[in-house]
Amino acid sequence: MFFQHVYDKTLAQASYVIGCQKAGVAIVIDPKRDVDTYLQIAQENKLKITHVAETHIHADFLSGARELQALTGAELYLSDEGGPGWQYEFPHVGLKDGSVFKLGNLKFEVIHTPGHTPESISFLLTDTPASQEPVMFFTGDFVFVGDIGRPDLLEEAAGFKGTKEAGAKDMYKSIERLRQLPDHIQVWPGHGAGSACGKALGAVPSSTVGYEKIRNWALQYENDEQGFIDYLLEDQPEPPKYFAMMKKLNKVDRPLLTEVPKPKELSKEEFQAAMDQGVKVIDTRKKGDFAAGYIPGTLNIQNNNSFPTWMGWLVAYDEPFILIAEPEELDKLVRMLMRIGLDNVQGYVPNVAVWQELGNELETETIISQEEVKELQQEADVQIVDLRGAAEYKAGHLEGADHVFVGTLEANLDKINKEGKVVIHCQSGDRAAIGYSVLAKNGFDNVVNYLGGYSDWVAGGNPVTYEQEPALAN
Repeated sequence: MFFQHVYDKTLAQASYVIGCQKAGVAIVIDPKRDVDTYLQIAQENKLKITHVAETHIHADFLSGARELQALTGAELYLSDEGGPGWQYEFPHVGLKDGSVFKLGNLKFEVIHTPGHTPESISFLLTDTPASQEPVMFFTGDFVFVGDIGRPDLLEEAAGFKGTKEAGAKDMYKSIERLRQLPDHIQVWPGHGAGSACGKALGAVPSSTVGYEKIRNWALQYENDEQGFIDYLLEDQPEPPKYFAMMKKLNKVDRPLLTEVPKPKELSKEEFQAAMDQGVKVIDTRKKGDFAAGYIPGTLNIQNNNSFPTWMGWLVAYDEPFILIAEPEELDKLVRMLMRIGLDNVQGYVPNVAVWQELGNELETETIISQEEVKELQQEADVQIVDLRGAAEYKAGHLEGADHVFVGTLEANLDKINKEGKVVIHCQSGDRAAIGYSVLAKNGFDNVVNYLGGYSDWVAGGNPVTYEQEPALAN
């Protein structure tokens, strides 16, 4: 048996290539959209991709299943569970609980594992030449290492009201099915640490059923359904805004993108014209470089692993945008964008010098220190705004700080003082850099950035306020 784990750090998303080497065939489970990765793996290992499968209708990334099918002629193996409203709207081989299909000598059994979503399925793999016992369990967003999939995304991100409690009840029943599996079976989940599909995902790529029975919080609630539901729904992170669009695009027939696009470099004149028309410009440089000199009205979303998530929060699917990025960074950036379906790149410019060459001036960001924050705390007309997530804020924040999550900042500008000084911060600076650029773009010229953030504040031994008791160390 051939096996390769493919991991996208930017979305903490896992996909899998499994092959029967004797038959020369392979399946890809939950592929990302830049599918050349799988084509290369298959070619290098003399395998033909004949099957493509998904565990559920994804919310956090745009699946590449149909792109891969278009390029290879593979069959799509997708869930037909979940009832009306949860069916894929394009041709596929429909799978139900108990369905079995073969890939050469490999046998895949389908287990319906609803909770994260109604149609969610998992795949139990048996390598028949080696054993008649299953050896691997591909769980998608059902079970992670140390955590389980959140059932509130349909309601919080996609607007399906009243579904999270029902999803939590389904998840409790699905966990009971997991409990019946043998301890030796390997668990290969759809996500790792950093994904917004759970709240405490482990950093290691895989686990076993036995390990999860011991260490996963969800399996400690045997005979306590309400306690399980309460904990599962509590303090989940904010689901990115783009999740709702992913749910739609992964379900319907949509245009395919079978190659990684190559954005055009814009001339100075084209860039100026785009700025005059109000086209959104994303500066992907490091936050320190942006602070030292930026083009007025641009947004600072840094080129790091969080880039696609914040782009999904701040850029609409129907609006064009321009990147400020070095040419050698473009392939990586475009891949991150296409993985969440943001294909409307109008072009790029390599640096901010183009703005100066047009006869314009750069603006600079005001960064303040911990000591300056302490001084400003004593002033009556100063507002401190914590841009972190709600759970982070509840677990500890600067005294008197207001909370506005950076992902929703543009929709909550009325909560930011227009008179007097405003101090913004996050945990360690990245989200505050985004927040500063959002506020500056919207005309706030009274903002200063405590770039060191909450981590710097705590490291300095400064007092914090809790809205819930901090957890005791084990």
